[in-house]
Amino acid sequence: MTEPTHDEAHGALGARLNWLRAAVLGANDGIVSTAGLVVGVAGATSDRAALFTAGLAGLLAGSMSMAAGEYVSVSTQRDSELAALAEEKRELKEQPEAELQELTDLLQERGLSRDVAREAAVQLTERDALRAHARVELGIDPDDLTNPWHAAWASCLSFTVGALLPLLAIVLPPAGWRLGVTVVSVLAALVLTGWSSARLGSADAGRAVLRNVAGGALAMAVTYAAGALLGAAGV
Repeated sequence: MTEPTHDEAHGALGARLNWLRAAVLGANDGIVSTAGLVVGVAGATSDRAALFTAGLAGLLAGSMSMAAGEYVSVSTQRDSELAALAEEKRELKEQPEAELQELTDLLQERGLSRDVAREAAVQLTERDALRAHARVELGIDPDDLTNPWHAAWASCLSFTVGALLPLLAIVLPPAGWRLGVTVVSVLAALVLTGWSSARLGSADAGRAVLRNVAGGALAMAVTYAAGALLGAAGV
């Protein structure tokens, strides 16, 4: 069993980081959207059943929407990758010498001398021409194409996990504590997701946390004000 190359290991790490970042962002969406919904309803009524119904509806609608959107998006990407591979396979069959020259030029652009690039291109072509062109020319790994079902389930799950926090925070405490517990819990969770996304992206954590918390706080303030106005108007 051969050890993974440096490029393969780096690619696997990058893929894992992308999945983690997507999971954090999905959870963040679940927190903010569901918090805004239940806090808005809380501004209009303190009825536990109404709050639970609104929160659960928001959780289900949001998770399904996220899953469907991710599935469509990743399916489109996968279709594009398969089409590009099919086109590359056709070109390799119809004009192998031109494709060999193209691979040589691409390797030379990456810093290899002309002779070394030519020799590398020849060896890569003899080993697996399609894989070589897919990786060097297209930036695609034929053995690791994007999976729309994986993306859909991951998005659905991360959104659901995030949405559960404001849903439980608004229905479990006594009536007088619900709003305060929800706001504090949501802001604390947004600190965590903001910090996590910044760390995964090697960005400044302070600014990411501030943006995250400010956005969540604004969303809850706006929806609560709207709910309170509608409640006062008897709508």
